[in-house]
Amino acid sequence: MLSRSRYMTRTFSSALTSFKARLGLRTADTVLPDTVEPVKQQLLARPEECLSIPVPDRSADDLACQAAHERGLFLARQDRWQELAKEIRDADSNRLTTPGGMPVAELLAFGARHDVIQSVEHALADGCRNGDAALTAGINGLEAVLNDMQGDPYITMVLALAHIDVGWAWRGTGWDTIVPKLNRNRCAAHFDRACQLLTPFCGLEMDSPLVASTRCAVMAGQRDPGTRIADYYEDLIDLAPQNHRHMRALGNHMLPRWFGSYDELELEARRTAARTQDIWGAGGYTWVYFDAIAIDDTACARVDVDFFLDGLRDIVEVRPNQEMVNLLAAFCAVALRNGLGLNEQADLARMQIIDAANWLIREHLTELHPMIWAHAADGFDNNARVTSASRFAARGRADALQVIADQFREEISDGLRVIFTPNGTKTRPI
Repeated sequence: MLSRSRYMTRTFSSALTSFKARLGLRTADTVLPDTVEPVKQQLLARPEECLSIPVPDRSADDLACQAAHERGLFLARQDRWQELAKEIRDADSNRLTTPGGMPVAELLAFGARHDVIQSVEHALADGCRNGDAALTAGINGLEAVLNDMQGDPYITMVLALAHIDVGWAWRGTGWDTIVPKLNRNRCAAHFDRACQLLTPFCGLEMDSPLVASTRCAVMAGQRDPGTRIADYYEDLIDLAPQNHRHMRALGNHMLPRWFGSYDELELEARRTAARTQDIWGAGGYTWVYFDAIAIDDTACARVDVDFFLDGLRDIVEVRPNQEMVNLLAAFCAVALRNGLGLNEQADLARMQIIDAANWLIREHLTELHPMIWAHAADGFDNNARVTSASRFAARGRADALQVIADQFREEISDGLRVIFTPNGTKTRPI
């Protein structure tokens, strides 16, 4: 008789092999059925020939994000700072967002500091040294603008965010041990200035998600174990509970690699779900764990899978738009699968969550957004460099089509084309 541990290991191995087979992944002992005709296998290898799904050139969210960013950039270049401050304030007060949920106030502020950040990044890439005008002219110019605006709170946020971005540009993405001391010092100086700028302002008192999110952003650059960043995120989420990005950021920063622990991550996920239940149902729990389980095996192994899956369904019910459906499907089918096979306990959770891609695609997907799928392949890494948007999107499209084809393997093997319509999927002979 097998021992319990050996039985569990064998059972898990069998389940994992079966699951990979359903996803179309080869295993060492995979044998393709002899009854499947070669032509049908070729169709599976070329999903574009057996799938018909709308692929918009630019989603409504892409267009809205670009418009808000370009508006902020335009007003800054025209030195229309009073007008910019008013538009940021109005967008912040009214909680304006793009169709995908991006806050318009943040996009305007990003556009307003775009030239400053880009000039610093280019100067650092070109090897400019500390003190060179190319590294300081832009940020000094924004400091002068704030002085002229007599400390306007929204221009202050633009400047504080610029200092944060410049700080990260100096810091880079390498490990602490390989970052030069000068770079670390310059990064710290910019974060110190951002903290100084934020001192007079309170997001709750001003009813301002932008102020609250800026404070969270500046705290993320300060490796102080005593910092109660969870409290700042709680304020931010209470101010803008409709914005799932803040909950995702909270979960990431509750990981031990940042400011928290796995117990704190679980606690904050449940607290957030309770506070946002009237808006997201169980979705608050899912959002807090969303990025955490994609990048941390231990978090994935500890997540309450049933709670997480309940949250997925509640999110789709609340936000059935295609930006959201593509995000959730890409997360389940691509982002989570990146770590499959590295940790058995985490894989038990991954397998169940990845399986949700089936009903997300079959029941809710009506069009394909390639950029979302491309970002999912990179683990939704905001620091990932995209040298060619068209190639990046093409990669996302190819990945998505392959995933979708895998979900419809049986229909395709029967010689059917799968057609996505606003009223659901249909099939007809190829």
